[in-house]
Amino acid sequence: MGDHTAFFYGTLMVPKVLYRVIYGTSTPEPWQTASLSSSPPRPALLPAHQRRKVRHADYPGVIPLPSNPASSVRGTLVAGLTDADMYRLDLFEGDEYERRRVRVRVIAGAKVDAAGLPEGGEAEGEEVEAETYIWTAGEQALEDDEWDFDEFVREKLRFWVGEGADHEYTEVDKAIAAESNGVDGTGGRGTNGAIGKALDEDHKAAKDALKNAV
Repeated sequence: MGDHTAFFYGTLMVPKVLYRVIYGTSTPEPWQTASLSSSPPRPALLPAHQRRKVRHADYPGVIPLPSNPASSVRGTLVAGLTDADMYRLDLFEGDEYERRRVRVRVIAGAKVDAAGLPEGGEAEGEEVEAETYIWTAGEQALEDDEWDFDEFVREKLRFWVGEGADHEYTEVDKAIAAESNGVDGTGGRGTNGAIGKALDEDHKAAKDALKNAV
């Protein structure tokens, strides 16, 4: 089991997206997710921050609001992540974000369903230290509106995980280009994007190293 705990507030709240990043597939085998399964994801709140849409993108950015502690971002707390997982997450997030340590509050009595949607719970519970990705590419690249997770799942998720088969991502990328006038809402995070390809190469290198060690 890994030592890292991360707070996700955007696309990575969806288990299939998270799995694709850290395991190379949105449908990993049970043994691959064992370290995460021992501590199920929990809904949590990040105080004194704001989540906003990134212009021309499907994903959000979170910025600190130290003068407004009442402003909070609801997301998912995931424990058991390894150094290798965090390396791939860093690669996925790219240079628009910086990984930082934050304090979040777990939402008591709440849980996360299979799609990553929070269920139940309202009261704030224990405070936990976690790592999260803070937007550092400038507020001019953010819209004023709050990013909507439900809307992402409903309208954009298919561009990120397809219909469950990796070989279909080529068609997904074509759909992205067709529906968005050539603007890639994944920011290169699709399978055929620069970040997606870098992740695939890293997973391939890890598999080759394991094969050579046997």
